[in-house]
Amino acid sequence: METEIINRVAGSSLVSLDLETYYHPGQRVVYDLKDNLYMGLILKEKEFRAFLKEHDWSQYAGKNVAITCTEDAIVPTWAYMLLTLQLQPYANTVVFGTLSDLDEKLYFDAIATINPEDYRDAKVVVKGCSKVPVPTAAYVELTRRLQPVVQSLLFGEPCSTVPLYKRPKG
Repeated sequence: METEIINRVAGSSLVSLDLETYYHPGQRVVYDLKDNLYMGLILKEKEFRAFLKEHDWSQYAGKNVAITCTEDAIVPTWAYMLLTLQLQPYANTVVFGTLSDLDEKLYFDAIATINPEDYRDAKVVVKGCSKVPVPTAAYVELTRRLQPVVQSLLFGEPCSTVPLYKRPKG
């Protein structure tokens, strides 16, 4: 006697959302201002401005750039602003901070393109496993955007989920 196996997951009303699909494939690089410091301590404005004019900024075309200074030096805010002005015409995106900060920014930009109304009254499963790193901040941002509209929010895989939120009745 054979019993028919029924795939209850495929027949459910769950909507799967995979943050991995929002991963920006562009190269990630760090521009470290330490290389522009005089004696590793200070930034000389005249020399820095000359460097900005002479440097080949086109090498950052299409890349995602995190600008930082890894030396314990006082760097004026305008230096980061000038760097941004040079990078902006070429880079896909520019952030101040680490590569982790850059990944968060890329995910936040991608999540901002999600129309929460597409998930109104849905039972949404946010996929938990991915082949690319997804920052925890991205999951938090997605939760913040979807919670007001979804019927329920779950985490994991459709066959094994962790319930996170269920809209109260009434």
